[in-house]
Amino acid sequence: MAEIVTADPGEELLSNGFTRIQQEVDSLFDALMPIPQDSRARLFEAMRYAAIGGGKRVRPLLLASTAEMYGVSREAAVRAGCAVEAIHVYSLIHDDLPCMDDDDLRHGKPTLHKAFDEATAVLAGDSLHALAFEILASTETSSDPFTRSELIATLGRASGMHGMAGGQMMDMAADSEDYDLHSITRLQQLKTGALLAASVEMGAILGHVPPEGRGHLRNYARDIGLAFQIADDLLDVEGDESKTGKALRKDEVQGKQTFVTLMGVEQAREQARALVDQAIGHLANHGEDARMLRALARFIVERDR
Repeated sequence: MAEIVTADPGEELLSNGFTRIQQEVDSLFDALMPIPQDSRARLFEAMRYAAIGGGKRVRPLLLASTAEMYGVSREAAVRAGCAVEAIHVYSLIHDDLPCMDDDDLRHGKPTLHKAFDEATAVLAGDSLHALAFEILASTETSSDPFTRSELIATLGRASGMHGMAGGQMMDMAADSEDYDLHSITRLQQLKTGALLAASVEMGAILGHVPPEGRGHLRNYARDIGLAFQIADDLLDVEGDESKTGKALRKDEVQGKQTFVTLMGVEQAREQARALVDQAIGHLANHGEDARMLRALARFIVERDR
């Protein structure tokens, strides 16, 4: 008798979740960035090239899944998720520039400055950064001015000198600095973890969860943020460029210290799995409502891109 293979319900949940959020984010970006009939058209085309149809949309899905646990409307969650994704896309555009990481490929296609030009890429990144806060300031995202203000402040902190941009500065200095494990952890908490953490925090803010009630969510986000970066470091060593859609082995060429160089492949992999288990433990009180957040935590260490 042939063996019946059943699909993993967690995988199906996650696959459906990604498909839905990708469609929603692309649809909203499409509506927010219609190409004007004037000389700004090239800027809008560049923004759309970078923002529509690329990436897994991990951050919007984290935000929407957290918000769903607290009964937030899907429209509000998707709008806030688009704001986070606009910041993420802007950061990738600028990271890829010759003055930063000088990359030629992103999501399997030429980076924005290659497809257009450097000046247009800078303006597209600047405009997506501004769009993020325009979305959060809109009453369509929340009718409550205090909620809008907290969303803006949270994303601002996560994307600036105390978050993603500060982490990028530390990363740029890594070429000449001899970072230990503590420094690498701090770097990645800022560069990668801050925006992931903001996604979870913003979902709770939309749900009117008071700051003192978000501790377990912050712990969850901290753990998946570190696990995400360890998985990225492992992919840089072991990944397949045809799947990741970007250049790999760059850290080794540049002589940068990473979780993998400091811990070794096997210990790094074990640490990532331990962090995911720990992250999932922080969601114990949410029961079935946190199924998607648990599935996302597992995806972070199992992904191949």
